[in-house]
Amino acid sequence: MDKLLEIRDLHANVEGIPILRGVDLTIHKGEIHALMGPNGAGKSTLAKIVAGHPAYEVTSGEILLEGEDLLEKKPEERSALGLFMSFQYPPEIAGVTNFHFLHQAHTGKRKVLGHPPLSEEEFAMLLSKMMEVVKMPPIFKDRNVNEGFSGGEKKRNEILQMAVLEPKVAILDETDSGLDIDAIRVVASGVNTLHNSEKGLLLITHYQRLLDYIKPHFVHIFSDGKIVRSGDATLALELEKLGYEPLLAHV
Repeated sequence: MDKLLEIRDLHANVEGIPILRGVDLTIHKGEIHALMGPNGAGKSTLAKIVAGHPAYEVTSGEILLEGEDLLEKKPEERSALGLFMSFQYPPEIAGVTNFHFLHQAHTGKRKVLGHPPLSEEEFAMLLSKMMEVVKMPPIFKDRNVNEGFSGGEKKRNEILQMAVLEPKVAILDETDSGLDIDAIRVVASGVNTLHNSEKGLLLITHYQRLLDYIKPHFVHIFSDGKIVRSGDATLALELEKLGYEPLLAHV
């Protein structure tokens, strides 16, 4: 079975207000999907619901990871099973170094999977290797999580977390937000290096510029809580040229 993530007719509310209105999306192994849409369409909400954010109530539908029902799982269990989500605005965590944060996250995942933890020495070797992949200087290992980081450094740190946790499916929520072209290139390079034929990737973005560096197999337009149009990479180019209004006029 090469299906990784399946979202089937997903409906959800927040404080009693419908926010998702029947989302269907399937990501197979090796696929890169881009989810685009106007502000307030529900793109980030979908990501949070898949990750298990408690503020949202799923009223019907399914979310499956390799056939396993995620709706019955806590966020940390979803992560251990192979789901990763980056934050649109990565939080700062004072007093906790990157090394200890990532070591604990890695240990937590291995515990759920029934694997013994890596020693600090073993994990330090793994972390150094992954920092080279995402082009992060070693000094960031001992800095507090995202504290005093630039926008680009925070986003690169998110990709480092993805590298360490090795998810089956990664959801990157506006990873390009607030980044200049050089930072986008660096972040995209890390994402491309980590992606392979066994993994799935969902990019949530407003702009074609990220897709110049991370080439999607499928592009979906999200509006009013659901996917209203899908196509290949040329759909993003059409969207860049025409904007949302013409493409959504007949939906």
